[in-house]
Amino acid sequence: MQYVIPAVFILVFIVAAFKRVNVFSSFSRGAGEAVKFVFSLLPLLACTFIMCELFERSHLSDALSKALSPALSFFGVPSELSKLILIKPFSGSGSLAYLSRIISDYGADSYIGRCACVLYGSSETVFYISVVYFAKCKNKRRILPIIVILAATLISTITACLLCRIM
Repeated sequence: MQYVIPAVFILVFIVAAFKRVNVFSSFSRGAGEAVKFVFSLLPLLACTFIMCELFERSHLSDALSKALSPALSFFGVPSELSKLILIKPFSGSGSLAYLSRIISDYGADSYIGRCACVLYGSSETVFYISVVYFAKCKNKRRILPIIVILAATLISTITACLLCRIM
């Protein structure tokens, strides 16, 4: 596995030499475009991070967690995981901290601990990824993909807890 990345670089240089592409100028042009992209992305990321912090500090996450617990319990998801499910789409580090708390409270081998670990490992920070994707995307209809991703996350959460119960 340690040879994969060097092999890819060598392959890129061979193809570039075969097609007579100036690798250095192409690399520097791409790096310049990347810097422009990063600077266009900074305000969107700052907005996302501020919203995540406000979501947690305003205790809206606690209120939503309590409100969603009965519905999640109906589908077999432990109510103790409702806050992890709410935080994960917003913040990877916040959900990692909550995962650590769940493991210390319930243990890694408990049903709740196993479900929490599977949920953490199999879900994504939806809003962070959406910001990065939509910063470069020309499509202005952004709400539908986010709804689809959140629905898929909910379905995978229910399925993961069902599988953890069986195993």
